[in-house]
Amino acid sequence: MANLTCEELKAYVPAKDYPLSIAFYQQMGFELAWQSPEMAYFYHGDCSFLLQNFYNPDHANNFMMHLLVADVNAWYTQLQNAGLAQKYGVTITEPSLQPWHMIDFVVYDPSGVLWRIGQNSESA
Repeated sequence: MANLTCEELKAYVPAKDYPLSIAFYQQMGFELAWQSPEMAYFYHGDCSFLLQNFYNPDHANNFMMHLLVADVNAWYTQLQNAGLAQKYGVTITEPSLQPWHMIDFVVYDPSGVLWRIGQNSESA
């Protein structure tokens, strides 16, 4: 029988201004593992993604990432304390309980990519 074990899944996140997006994600709390002129590899714990030096407005404005965390309020506080909204002119919403039984908030990156950062809610 074939071994169909998955090792990892990564998204290719677009960047309108590649150096600006690299700085944004580092200040967001992701570690930069490596970069080339075309791509950068970011991770935080077991979560990772590839930032690509590529931009198409239709693609970026319809691209979404979901980051499931243990403490959504800690992440929200960290992003607020980092001043991401002010430094990068992006939107960060406040955490709220969603109908899909998660508490989450939204962050838009400098390219328009929407990130939902959330934790599972015990309120069902």
